[in-house]
Amino acid sequence: MAKHSLRQRVIRFVTALAVGGSAFQLSGCDPAVRDTLLTGLETTTQSLSSALISAFFLSLEDDDTSGGLTTT
Repeated sequence: MAKHSLRQRVIRFVTALAVGGSAFQLSGCDPAVRDTLLTGLETTTQSLSSALISAFFLSLEDDDTSGGLTTT
């Protein structure tokens, strides 16, 4: 297993710290603001996931329609 570069380790550490810190920050937040923020994050994550999955399957489709089998 190859070791990751220092830059990659620092980026991963900072990302983990930001995610963990935001979880602690949300616990002290106003419940209405917290619910709105979490709902927005959930919607954004679902939309992004759906778009990436759709793009992946569209990239797998065959662009060449000639020479293929057809049903009549």
